[in-house]
Amino acid sequence: MTSATPAPPTAPPAAAPAPAATSLAPTGRGLWRRARWYLLVLVLALLAAVVLAAANDERQYPPMDPRSYEPTGSHAVVALLERQGLKVDITPDPTGRPAGADTLVLPEPDLLGPEQLAAVAAARHARLVLVSPGPAALSALAPGVRMSDENGGVPYARVHSTDPGCSLPEAVRAGSAHVGGLLYTSGSRGEGCYPRGHGYPLVSVPIGRATDVVVLGSGEFLTNELLKKDGNAALGLGLLGAQPQLTWHLPDYTAPVAEGGRKSFRDFVPEGWTWAGYQLAVAVVLAALWRARRLGPVVGENLPVVVRASETTEGRARLYRRARARGRAADALRRAAAHRIAPALGVPPVADAPDPTALCAAVADRLPERSAGDVRALLYGPPPTDDAALLRLADDLDALERQVRKP
Repeated sequence: MTSATPAPPTAPPAAAPAPAATSLAPTGRGLWRRARWYLLVLVLALLAAVVLAAANDERQYPPMDPRSYEPTGSHAVVALLERQGLKVDITPDPTGRPAGADTLVLPEPDLLGPEQLAAVAAARHARLVLVSPGPAALSALAPGVRMSDENGGVPYARVHSTDPGCSLPEAVRAGSAHVGGLLYTSGSRGEGCYPRGHGYPLVSVPIGRATDVVVLGSGEFLTNELLKKDGNAALGLGLLGAQPQLTWHLPDYTAPVAEGGRKSFRDFVPEGWTWAGYQLAVAVVLAALWRARRLGPVVGENLPVVVRASETTEGRARLYRRARARGRAADALRRAAAHRIAPALGVPPVADAPDPTALCAAVADRLPERSAGDVRALLYGPPPTDDAALLRLADDLDALERQVRKP
């Protein structure tokens, strides 16, 4: 009796390579593809800004500069005065010109030091025109004139057209004009024009026999933009053209402002309003803390709209396609197919998933035409390389599931 030679043991099927994970981290190429149009728009905007800056590379002048043709400049009134035969000198030093029958315009008298103010007062010009002077300049150049807020009045008024309301010849001839700005009191010897409450934006006061001082709360009516409106031109020509020569001072805006001179917006806010603002800020903080506290546990609510499963599936598929996540999409399809096939073949789940070896062997037993290796390649193979391969994988998984359920 001869014994049969035992068959060599069958080698277990080679394990299929694990599916490669598809990374969703943005790549350099993807970032460039998404950001290139934004970068192009940014570059074009920068080029346009450079071109505009080069085209408008003109000298910038401060407000009321007699050399400026801008809306805030005062070249127009100087041109009108020169057309009438006046000699106009523009100088950065108000004490460097000999005094006499001339008019001196000081657009920012608070930028002058005490020595300069004393020199201007001693020069005895025929007329001084002070624009927005503070207490220091008023005390040195316009005795008797005070700022309106020193007497409890309103310190500032908006610039708009106003009737003169005085007997000053220049104001009477001009009629209504755009005046405003700082307000002053006229004192016992001066005359105030264009009244605004308890103050005046224009005050004329004589100093001695040969000098008079004109105090202006604002020089906006002398700018190129407003000179053509109402009686602004007539008022400007009357105030500045009374003498055959005009000297216009160019202030040094880098000099420190004299104490009590130019005021900021906060100086015009009453003290009571400041404390009211602090109280309002505290109230806002307390209200925010009150409304921000937890009022109880979070309550879950039902969705107001029921979304069909097909819409959810289509939306998720579009997200996969937009992200080019073929690997994740294929893994989801394979995992779902394995979970549906395993109960039909009696393969128990291990850690919420069927065992790959047991599942492939069960499918091969149910379908003799398919080997365990083919089934493993289909259920646990590498991710597809393009959209067509992904579609073929979905069709093959559907066919496998139908064959398992109805062999």
